[in-house]
Amino acid sequence: MQPETENEECIIFQQLDLFSQGFPIMEEIRRQGKLCDVTLKVDSQSYSAHRIVLAATIPYFNAMFTHDMVESKQREITIQGIDSSALEALVNFAYSGRVVIDSNNVQSLMVGASFLALHKVRDACADFLKRRFHPNNVLGIRSFADTLCCSPLVEAADKYVQQYFNDVSLCDEFLSLSQNELIDIVRRDELHVISEEQVFEAVMRWVKRDPEGRKKNLPQLLAKVRLPLLPPHYLADRVATEELIRSSHECRDLLDEARDYHLMPERRSLLQSFRIKPRCCNYVMGHIFAVGGLTKTGDSLSTVEVFDPIVGRWQLAEAMSMLRSRVGVAVMRNRLYAFGGYNGSERLSTVEVFDPQKRVWNKVSPMHCRRSAVGAAALNDCLYVCGGYDGVTSLNTVECYSPDKDEWTMVPNMIRHRSAGGVVAFEGYIYALGGHDGLSIFDSVERYDPRTGQWTSVLPMLTRRCRLGVATLNGKLYVCGGYDGSTFLQSVEMYDPILNQWKFVAPMNVMRSRVALVANMGKLWAIGGYDGVSNLSTVEVYDPNTDSWSFVASMCAHEGGVGVGVIPICKD
Repeated sequence: MQPETENEECIIFQQLDLFSQGFPIMEEIRRQGKLCDVTLKVDSQSYSAHRIVLAATIPYFNAMFTHDMVESKQREITIQGIDSSALEALVNFAYSGRVVIDSNNVQSLMVGASFLALHKVRDACADFLKRRFHPNNVLGIRSFADTLCCSPLVEAADKYVQQYFNDVSLCDEFLSLSQNELIDIVRRDELHVISEEQVFEAVMRWVKRDPEGRKKNLPQLLAKVRLPLLPPHYLADRVATEELIRSSHECRDLLDEARDYHLMPERRSLLQSFRIKPRCCNYVMGHIFAVGGLTKTGDSLSTVEVFDPIVGRWQLAEAMSMLRSRVGVAVMRNRLYAFGGYNGSERLSTVEVFDPQKRVWNKVSPMHCRRSAVGAAALNDCLYVCGGYDGVTSLNTVECYSPDKDEWTMVPNMIRHRSAGGVVAFEGYIYALGGHDGLSIFDSVERYDPRTGQWTSVLPMLTRRCRLGVATLNGKLYVCGGYDGSTFLQSVEMYDPILNQWKFVAPMNVMRSRVALVANMGKLWAIGGYDGVSNLSTVEVYDPNTDSWSFVASMCAHEGGVGVGVIPICKD
């Protein structure tokens, strides 16, 4: 209790706990059956209540009792479309503000809350279901949410399906989808798959659940699978030998189109663009691995640490077999690759790969060239390394690695020699941004089209940058930090391919040269770097919804100069 205002003539008194004390008393009066003026009937159950309380707390009854509807004067009102136990719980909620949600009642409560326009209760039920998503139930929950027009729950279920597509595709709910529901899923750009093989196999499992009834749907489904992204050996050994495909003229045409993509590059421009566009899921939750890098005194490290987003901290992981700073890092098929780097005495051509399931690093075939300050990216079934420094000169050479063959091939050189540039896969191209040639620092950008085998200059950045971070998120390309020849940078730029335009977004909180940038959980993570005085262990995160950066847990074992990759967390 307190006076709200005071002057010489009057005092206004306000009892702040009046309402919180009053409603329990009304609840007790109702429990005693006193002063009740309406009875709600559902099925064979009846519940007495007070019109004024229901009208004040439940929008459905507010409309009923205050707009001269027939029910506004009836002593007994029959309610249709709500489970009796849900109505009882929600009427009790009107008096207490409390409702218990559990696995047994959540769906009936959500139906009742939607019917009565209790949006906060409905949203609480939706949040309860979101926390219990599983590959076995997410499609059923999505269908339920769709019937209630609960868009946030539908969108959350869609994101879960896209993030854990392969796990979902192995469950009975997936195999029970209608043809249109399946097409709606497999056509999406946002599916997170290790390779397009997982989409093909999912479609074939669905068809083979009822071969006679579903084989007629296969051509339309196969048209949504990006067959040209499948490796040639898989097309020959798996797709071409599938009897359901061999027996369909339309399916054979799609297979021939994919074969032509690999055998006749000159015809690739004739393909529909979506068929050769890699899928990309921007909101995957993954473990962030920081690889190699530098100590405070500038020595190279073999140390690896990993950030677990669930617990929110960094911890040591298995070290590489070699010291590597200025190392190139990329992720393919949930494996982390470390390319080249500097071991403290020489530039390296060696490559090693980390298997998170076995928790071991293994060497694979070395690159043709020694490279430190090198950029790397994964596109389709290949890993590309671009430019770098071999100890004598900045490089413009580019190599392509096939994990299936454990083999490196040289591809056409970049237009510019680029050391300490940014390299990233974006919309079916390999982009190389900024960097230097030993004399000049660039704002220039070029991209490689694997369909034509050519590098093309594209719109330059707004700022010259070497030692920059680069990543993609939500169909945009971001660069951050770096060094322009005189200043260590904290500025951040974003490229919109639709507008063909670069623009500045919110700068980082600190200057970061030699910064690593990755996308994880729908945000950008700027990791480590050098601010002109010290190597950095700090990490900050950019939220595109708020255009702001905030600090998160710092690395525990590195002081900047790391290579970084994200391995998605598998769903049990």
